[in-house]
Amino acid sequence: QVQLVESGGGLVQPGGSLRLSCAASGSSFKFNAMGWYRQAPGKQRERVASITSGGSTNYAGSVKGRFTISRDNAKNTVYLQMNSLKPEDTAIYYCNVINWQGYAGANWGQGTQVTVSS
Repeated sequence: QVQLVESGGGLVQPGGSLRLSCAASGSSFKFNAMGWYRQAPGKQRERVASITSGGSTNYAGSVKGRFTISRDNAKNTVYLQMNSLKPEDTAIYYCNVINWQGYAGANWGQGTQVTVSS
């Protein structure tokens, strides 16, 4: 099973930027589609960005134009560059594999907290 470790979260003012990282274990990383998800208090977890093994990306409407997902297969790492952050981006952010059916894998990491506040 893939082990996932997210990092890079923190407290940032509205309009600021953060770069999240997710290190994944296993030799099959480069073959996996990967996604970034977030869960705000009292809300369901939602996918905000995804990237295929070939590098094609997709974004939720709420973050399109502000967030960029990328991957480095040599480092088994997926990134999420977040710009123009808004208070409503406050959440715990997770990464996960995306299986062939489009669902997230069963294992989740601990996530990384992003708080956008003045």
